[in-house]
Amino acid sequence: MPVDTELVPIENPSALNVILGQTHFIKTAEDVHEALVGAVPGIHFGVAFCEASGPCLVRVEGNAEDLKSLAAKNALAVGAGHFFIVFLRDAFPINVLRALRDVPEVVNGERTKGVEGAKERQDRISFLRKIGYKLG
Repeated sequence: MPVDTELVPIENPSALNVILGQTHFIKTAEDVHEALVGAVPGIHFGVAFCEASGPCLVRVEGNAEDLKSLAAKNALAVGAGHFFIVFLRDAFPINVLRALRDVPEVVNGERTKGVEGAKERQDRISFLRKIGYKLG
């Protein structure tokens, strides 16, 4: 099956601070909301999360209607499951990134370093068998 890649510009007319991320699970929008409110007193934000199963809706939370609308519009334009976007006012990303990384369903990782070899494949399979998963 061919895969098409499309560059989707993020609409940000007021040059707000924006955070793009990857996450999963329907409770993400509420958990990110709680993390942001707890990270910076007086923060204003909108967060939107693209659900990847069930009704596949854009889930929206925040405390500023204009930022919620902007986040929802951009998330819908991107349309990629497990994607989230946060628009911030009265705070900077550096003030909230630790709190966002602490949200259990937010994916945080490193750049891929290569392709697994035979040993890494065997280690992966052994780990999966140990926790009850089967290949195939």
